[in-house]
Amino acid sequence: MAERTSRRPLSRERVLTAAIALADAEGIQALTMRRLAAELGVEAMSLYHHLPGKEALLDGAVEAVVAEIGAAVAHPDADGDPHGWRLRLRRQFSAARQVMLRHPWAPALLGSRRSIPVAVFAYYDGILATLVGAGFSYRIAHRALHAFGSLPLGFAQELFSPAAAGGSMDADAAEADLAALAEALPHLTAMVQSEMHAATDPTLGWCDSQTEFEFTIDLLLDGLERHRG
Repeated sequence: MAERTSRRPLSRERVLTAAIALADAEGIQALTMRRLAAELGVEAMSLYHHLPGKEALLDGAVEAVVAEIGAAVAHPDADGDPHGWRLRLRRQFSAARQVMLRHPWAPALLGSRRSIPVAVFAYYDGILATLVGAGFSYRIAHRALHAFGSLPLGFAQELFSPAAAGGSMDADAAEADLAALAEALPHLTAMVQSEMHAATDPTLGWCDSQTEFEFTIDLLLDGLERHRG
């Protein structure tokens, strides 16, 4: 397969497409210049003509995912609905989440980058246009962006994560870690035990399920309605 693919000329787009496919299949840790070159059937040095190093590769992967979000939310049709702004934003955020569910490594990588892709600013400018067009002042729209956090990009930022505290992300091991803290943290422990995600509820982290994502969107949009006009 490598011999067949190596006959095709390399391009930055082709390299990033292969990088994302590798990260999707095996996780972001598997994405190295050497491994990516092997997948493409080329020498590792060939990649440096298109991406000067690992950091540029990761930046490029983030840019590609953001571009995928932009394409997914390009036409959130809600015209004619009296609450069209709410429907438009809800569809937009939900479409972004479908992209993130295809690339579950992307939320953490996006948060680790030193620079923000230009497309992110354009994306949020469109959200502001929707809010202002619905009658919100720039002051309230600005506060809405703070409240939304990362939801427009399709994921909720983790509040509690066992791994961040030196624990395990394995469900059984993480539950054991929390059980050991039950006496000291009774309410957190009870909350986690009552909120263990169902296997059918897509997740992007310890504390980011589809149910929680949609609940948070609706809660925020309901609250914003009181400040419109």
